Amino acid sequence: MSDPTSQKPYLLRALYEWCVDNGFTPYIAVTVDAETRVPMEYVRNGEIVLNIGPLAANKLRIGNNFIDFAARFGGVTKDIVVPVVAVAAIYARENGHGMTFEVTPGSRSHRPQLDTVISRTKGSETRDGPAVSPLREVSANNTADRKPGDDEPDPKPAGSGPGGRPNLRRVK
Repeated sequence: MSDPTSQKPYLLRALYEWCVDNGFTPYIAVTVDAETRVPMEYVRNGEIVLNIGPLAANKLRIGNNFIDFAARFGGVTKDIVVPVVAVAAIYARENGHGMTFEVTPGSRSHRPQLDTVISRTKGSETRDGPAVSPLREVSANNTADRKPGDDEPDPKPAGSGPGGRPNLRRVK
């Protein structure tokens, strides 16, 4: 019998939906390596915190292997691709409630290569599976409601511990 699929992408989708349904802003903390496509000028100590809320993340897809979306950094739209195994936490900015995950170098050896996401078609299905999550898609028209810096991560969200990290319990 083969190993079951990871629970992590399902938990990420569930906590994203919980945040949005309750009016919270979902943030993810990501451990950055060569497979992570983020603006490197925002990476601190090998980590980046990203706002994946509906007003900040355009065309968000939380697949089983990758999270990808477009976001504005300093007024410039960037395509973001984050391997699910690189996500260290997902939490609500307003109260810090969420979940952390163990990110180990060994867990990264069993993931698909980044080129499978980059070469995907623009349809509703990606190479790492169909877009099964009923996530909201933000249109370009919603940008009028944004304030400068809304799509950039807060240096230290509410409910966070030392160094801007959320006070969360690790799940193994």
